Amino acid sequence: MKKNSIIWVAGRNGLVGSSLIKELESQGYGNVINPEKDYEFDSSRQYAYDLRNIEHVFELMRKFKPEYVFLAAARVGGIVMNDNRSAEMIHDNLQIQNNVIYAAEKTGVKKLLFLGSSCIYPKLCPQPIKEEYLLTGQLEPTNIGYAVAKIAGITMCEMYRKQYGSNFISVMPTNLYGPGDNFHLENSHVMPAMIRKFHEAKKSGAKFIELWGSGSPKREFLYINDLAKSLVFLMNEYDDAQHINIGVGEDISISDLANLVAKVVGFEGSILWDASKPDGTPRKLLDVSKLNRLGWEATTELEDGIKKTYKWFLANQKTLRT
Repeated sequence: MKKNSIIWVAGRNGLVGSSLIKELESQGYGNVINPEKDYEFDSSRQYAYDLRNIEHVFELMRKFKPEYVFLAAARVGGIVMNDNRSAEMIHDNLQIQNNVIYAAEKTGVKKLLFLGSSCIYPKLCPQPIKEEYLLTGQLEPTNIGYAVAKIAGITMCEMYRKQYGSNFISVMPTNLYGPGDNFHLENSHVMPAMIRKFHEAKKSGAKFIELWGSGSPKREFLYINDLAKSLVFLMNEYDDAQHINIGVGEDISISDLANLVAKVVGFEGSILWDASKPDGTPRKLLDVSKLNRLGWEATTELEDGIKKTYKWFLANQKTLRT
């Protein structure tokens, strides 16, 4: 990418998109489009550009003519939302990615980066998880709708590269967290849900807090600013057909994570685990050696990242989704 290249971050208001735009601007990319801001108001439309609508996507592409596309738009959620709203997860995500990838090829986009998710690897995958382990085993049942959609997106990028020569790449981030996250107790991921639960328990003077599962699964967590840096790096440096993992190369048990979040928040009560609730995948640690060999590594320590995230949470409580 050149500093004056026309760049579109699809999903600019989400955790990934908002952080990515800040990173692009901090690196001097001055032509990141904002379709919603420049939209010519039409009261008959619920959204300026609904990416589930192919006509809206083509309208956007033809109007703004992006040269580089970061496809970060998606319907996302934690284990509860993924399981209870699985039809929406597969339907909306398939529509969004199909439309954007198809329109990108048809309108001559120079390069597209598609964001997958580490949850699409098999449930009982060898650890750490290498890129080639995709589609080698059964998926986690509570996450299957979202996972199948993301696998389809990665495959679509590969097939467009094969048939049309499109420079479409896919990346596989691990669990993300940071400022701007979704702290909704039912729809959020594990980290922001813990931060909010511990904070509210501290405020109420609760003696204990109850969390789902056994606490034994292990997860890897990547600070959102680190992800944004990696995405800009890969857009400029990576052109292979195979997707590439993005992570830190270290994981932590959910019970140890809970203790760490409690420490940062200042909650001094007990933590009780409801083992009748699902744990999800037992372990999910990405092999990031491929990314490291290219010359990129994450730099934010987990505790420091949680402190920054909690600070943002405290400053933005009034505007958070409830």
